[in-house]
Amino acid sequence: MAAKTSKDLTYREIIDNIRHGKLARVYLLMGEEPYYIDLIVDAIENNVVKEENKVFDMLVFYGADADLEVVMASARQYPVMGDTQLVILKEAQCYPGSKTQLDKMAPYIAMPNQKGVFVIAFKGDNLSATSALMKTAAKAGEDVVVFKSPKIRDYQLAAPIKDYCRTKKIAIEDQAVQVLMEYIGNSLQKLFGEIDKLVVAAGAGTKRITAEMVEENIGISKEFNNFELSKSLSMKDYPKTMRILDYFRKNPKNNPTVMTTAVLFKFFSQLVVAHFSTDKSDRGLMEALQLKTPYALKEIRDGLQMYSPRQSLAAISALRDFDCKSKGIGSLQNEYDLQRELIFKIFTVS
Repeated sequence: MAAKTSKDLTYREIIDNIRHGKLARVYLLMGEEPYYIDLIVDAIENNVVKEENKVFDMLVFYGADADLEVVMASARQYPVMGDTQLVILKEAQCYPGSKTQLDKMAPYIAMPNQKGVFVIAFKGDNLSATSALMKTAAKAGEDVVVFKSPKIRDYQLAAPIKDYCRTKKIAIEDQAVQVLMEYIGNSLQKLFGEIDKLVVAAGAGTKRITAEMVEENIGISKEFNNFELSKSLSMKDYPKTMRILDYFRKNPKNNPTVMTTAVLFKFFSQLVVAHFSTDKSDRGLMEALQLKTPYALKEIRDGLQMYSPRQSLAAISALRDFDCKSKGIGSLQNEYDLQRELIFKIFTVS
């Protein structure tokens, strides 16, 4: 197996190298997921220049108000007190015309200061592979580390959540992962922040984060949310479904029908795909549906038992009809009255 180059190191490998003093001269950090970019920048700030030397040997610029000529001149300077001159350009994407203007740094990338470390943190997108900056970086050797941090897709979130919990020496059950993803979204920074709160709230000696802990500490009612509505529909639990809808009606600000419609449309669309999937093994369905956790697969399995392909398609048709009527197209009924009719149709379609 070929050795990894500086262009395909993981964020962990980059941070480990930094902590052990194995430094590149240039770090080009970019991508839609800012969390890992921030981790690498923090590691560089904390390990490259000694605390007592930072006032002399570390300079931090921000893209919105940086002068690139000054940034490059600073990067070329030699350290005053220590062994390394550290220059960081944060939020580089905020520099006017950043994707083209950053090409001005290509000559520096081609011949970096051997007594310096220069960091460009570009968030929200990747720099073009055809830009002068990236072409120069591609030709560079070990002096340049390029790290791309892609946005984590919903179906990929479970692994980093569990991995983060392991770093905190605590386990997390699948349903707790599902609830976190459902209500926090796919921002790793927010997800990990909530996990930190849960670890503190759990107290010393707690070995596992449960769904109940998540619901209690981030203000979710287990009985009354879209997650539980989808679950009750998958099991055709009509009384519970009606209780949830009554709660939604009384709390419209926190439970807009448009969000509920999106959740239910996704569920029944997945059922249709599952019904017509040739590989109905757990692995096959997880891949076909891009499910986040095995817990989500159980809901699909329940739904497959309760709804035929025809019933699943009919539910989707009913949801589309509801979506139009709730927006005043062909109906003047209250949207929560319409929602109750929708659920009745889904439960009674033959």
